[in-house]
Amino acid sequence: MRRRALLGSTAGLAAATVVAPSAAVAAPPAWSAQHPLRVQIVMFDGVEEQDFIGPYEVFSFAGRMSGGAIQVRYVTAGEPRPVTASFGTVVSVAHGWSPAVADLLVVPGGGFARPDGPGVWAEIKSDVLPRRLAAAPRDGLVVTSLCTGAMLLAAAGLTNGRPCTTHTNAKQELAGRGGIVKDARVVDDGDLVTAAGVTSGLELALHLVRRELGADLAVRTENALEYQARGTVWTR
Repeated sequence: MRRRALLGSTAGLAAATVVAPSAAVAAPPAWSAQHPLRVQIVMFDGVEEQDFIGPYEVFSFAGRMSGGAIQVRYVTAGEPRPVTASFGTVVSVAHGWSPAVADLLVVPGGGFARPDGPGVWAEIKSDVLPRRLAAAPRDGLVVTSLCTGAMLLAAAGLTNGRPCTTHTNAKQELAGRGGIVKDARVVDDGDLVTAAGVTSGLELALHLVRRELGADLAVRTENALEYQARGTVWTR
């Protein structure tokens, strides 16, 4: 997987070259319609709506504007099923657990403040998703999280001793579980990329579009969304 050289601290993507909206943006050879970046967003009951829909829309827009160089789908930890999100949105998830055919795994958060309800604590208690996450890493797979999805990665042992971040209210818990918590909007540690709370899923996805497919496509995606990435991207 191609890695882009980034400055140690990047405040956003606004300074990159803007391509005219009608111009086609070709992905670098690593990712194309014939060999797309395969993104899977993990869904579970209690997942925060903005956590999953933000990255889904960024990757979907970027996939369309790159001629199919990104494919994105929702998956569950088990068989396909309807998932009820934090505020009652029901999503029919058509795909089950299949990280072996993914290049990028996105783990949202949700329910951190409700330890007795659906969300990350219920998933940690059941241990199904954490065990599957623990077994997922392989060469070529990038595991990411946003908001309190980092707690699921921590339960899987994937953040232990590694730079990471999460929602402000969960940073102390993440550090207590072995993560090296950074005060940044996005923390890029190569095959582990984490983002802060809720809306930072937009920055997570825009950063990964930039890293994997180039700044021109990331800026075009920003323009399509009428959104400019903000905050610091921490990277080695």
